[in-house]
Amino acid sequence: QVQLAESGGGLVQPGGSLRLSCTASGSIFGIWTMGWYRQAPGKQRELVATITNRGSTNYADSVKGRFTISGDNAKNTVYLQMNSLKPEDTADYYCSFRWQSTNYWGQGTPVTVSS
Repeated sequence: QVQLAESGGGLVQPGGSLRLSCTASGSIFGIWTMGWYRQAPGKQRELVATITNRGSTNYADSVKGRFTISGDNAKNTVYLQMNSLKPEDTADYYCSFRWQSTNYWGQGTPVTVSS
């Protein structure tokens, strides 16, 4: 069984920065993909960014150039550095961990971008 622990959400002004982190725990081995999805009120959950433990990354077009995802394989942890935040980035952010054809989800952490 895999468990995910998220941290780093909060309130920030437009143009500000936040860093999210997510750590996966359990008997994990082999290739995994970890990342972040977000869901705003009244909208479907959407991809933000993902990274594999081989270093391959994928970003939504809406965050390219502003967000950076990175990983620490030894800790099974990924980080999402979010810069130049906009009000439209406001959402609940969910950590996603895909391993051995199974998706695991964190409980979600809120990010609010407002003045």
